[in-house]
Amino acid sequence: MNTSVRIGVVVLLFVVVLGVPERAWVAPDRPDVAPPKPTGTQEVDVVAVMVDQLTQQPSIQLQGRRDKRVVSIAIGSAEMIAIAVVLQGVTPPRPLTHDLFLTLFSRFKVSLTRVVITDLRDDTFYAMVYLSAGGPEWQVDARPSDAIALAMRAKAPVLVEERVFEKAGSVAPPRRPSI
Repeated sequence: MNTSVRIGVVVLLFVVVLGVPERAWVAPDRPDVAPPKPTGTQEVDVVAVMVDQLTQQPSIQLQGRRDKRVVSIAIGSAEMIAIAVVLQGVTPPRPLTHDLFLTLFSRFKVSLTRVVITDLRDDTFYAMVYLSAGGPEWQVDARPSDAIALAMRAKAPVLVEERVFEKAGSVAPPRRPSI
């Protein structure tokens, strides 16, 4: 027998006799490491449009699909109506401003691909609207309320950057007890 065969036989006997080492033998005294926090964007659902009881300011609530965290964004009255119309499935007798924009997009063969709420600075939320016309994608700066109203009409996804959830201090809603 040559040397490499002897070493192979010894290792095989070692494994058969002693067994495969457990995790504790391989890495003793190593605490389990928590998985990294998700980064990037998370798709959200528009769950409510309401008037804040304390400030009487219209606001919109977005809830993350992945982890159910909620972000509340103050919006204007006109945008509240524009979003509520879509949430309620109502078709107004005349097109609203956001309907007009989507009609123009359609006529010029431009599609709205997604909306991303990108940042929260000095109590102001920022958003980008992504448009496609067959070539490179365009990014347009927009108010989140207008961007969301457009995305809901175009049935495009609304995404929120992880840093926005963190800066807004959002938490997952409390679980209701099951009866």
